[in-house]
Amino acid sequence: MILSIVLLLLMMVNSCNGQTNNPVVRPATQANRFYTGDPKELSAEVDSFLELHRGRTMYEHVAALIVPHAGYYFSGNVAASAYMTLNTGKTYQRIFLLGPSHHEWLDGASVNTEADYYATPLGNVKVDHETCIELTKKDSVFSYRPKAHDREHCLEVQLPFLQRYFTLHSKLYTKEVPPIVPIIISTNDFQKLRRMAEVLKTYFTDENLFIISSDFSHYPSYDDACEVDAKTGKAIETGDVEQFIAAIEENARSGKLNLATSACGEFPIITLMLMLDGQYDIKHLMYQNSGDIDNYNSSRVVGYHSFAFLRKEAGFTLSDEDKRQLKEIALNSIKDSLDGKGIAAANFQLLTLNAQLRSKCGAFVSLHKHGRLRGCIGHFGEDVPLYEIVAEMARAAAFEDPRFMPVSREELEDLDIEISVLTPMRRIQSLDEFELHRHGIYIRKGYRSGTFLPQVADEVNWTKEEFVGHCSQDKAGLGWDGWRDAELYVYEAIVF
Repeated sequence: MILSIVLLLLMMVNSCNGQTNNPVVRPATQANRFYTGDPKELSAEVDSFLELHRGRTMYEHVAALIVPHAGYYFSGNVAASAYMTLNTGKTYQRIFLLGPSHHEWLDGASVNTEADYYATPLGNVKVDHETCIELTKKDSVFSYRPKAHDREHCLEVQLPFLQRYFTLHSKLYTKEVPPIVPIIISTNDFQKLRRMAEVLKTYFTDENLFIISSDFSHYPSYDDACEVDAKTGKAIETGDVEQFIAAIEENARSGKLNLATSACGEFPIITLMLMLDGQYDIKHLMYQNSGDIDNYNSSRVVGYHSFAFLRKEAGFTLSDEDKRQLKEIALNSIKDSLDGKGIAAANFQLLTLNAQLRSKCGAFVSLHKHGRLRGCIGHFGEDVPLYEIVAEMARAAAFEDPRFMPVSREELEDLDIEISVLTPMRRIQSLDEFELHRHGIYIRKGYRSGTFLPQVADEVNWTKEEFVGHCSQDKAGLGWDGWRDAELYVYEAIVF
């Protein structure tokens, strides 16, 4: 009885204080301004932009995206080019949204610790309230300033894209976006930006996605925008924050008429770049400016870039001892074959082979005699341990390459063995993704296929178009231009 009275009194006190359990929802303040407020029309519009980039290369380890935040009519296409690089099978625990303040000077960063949800015409997006509070406790540079979020559009306009992407294209999310961490950054104090980066870097892991919201040049002419934005974009691609800041400053001194800024999201971009440690590949995805959309207003335009920051995998490496053992395995495999022994009888000394040599990956073995090719056979599959592949390919290169007579015992002392251990193949959609000297190319169409190892480029003086054309014609038998409607894959090789 006494407990019931106490609970009733507490409920009355909370009621008098205006405290309720209702969630706090940040409203969609930009609906019918930067995008339509009609849910059906909004879904159709966003889907149409995403559909333009269906088939774009998806990346497994996207750490961050730079995405524009203008009205969808102007920047929706460029924004979609970024979202469609996300791998449909990748899971994220949370999404950090970093953008600039267009209305309030903060001299710091504001994290929305009040909102439980952000609303859009497509529904509510959950806020990771716990992480937001954690940030404000880790460094005073993070606080909550309501006015920084009330009218700000740069984060809100990203949400319908996230909602439609995770509804339509992700294999793992079918109902809602991973919870967001909304952060508005507004300070030109480099040390404060560095402090932000140090705190955020602890969250800059494979389980989280960072989205940096930024447009680029504001209000120069069309031609000046293209020039300025190209310089800024190239600086971002370097991953060097000093080069990015230098490009921004150089643009400001250029005297370009009406150039108000080179990147309104300059400070969030700097924060991102300060988190990089060299273990990231930066891909420029797309560029347009508003003059490309509306030719009648090409005298004052705004530029839009999209970028993907890809986390490099730890990578497959081989020690000098690993390489020595593989060469010994290759030579013994050839000797055993000359002695009439099968592959299974080769002495691999399994107890001395480490995990790298037991890993499943492809490999090519090339034999040279007095500097000239004497045989080369390889296997792309990732279904056999490396030491076995090397043994099998060494024997095949010595005795089964149709271009050469089988190797004789007398030739053994004159043979040089070269082994190329292959990284997993990755399909590409454009030759822009192929890097001469770094990548090998594999072309497949129907039952025909062919490849050139990366080191082939070191032996010939071809452009990458010629490299692929020769592979298509000479290796795959598809003709010089047959690669254009074939499947293209790239891979790298550890050659020793």
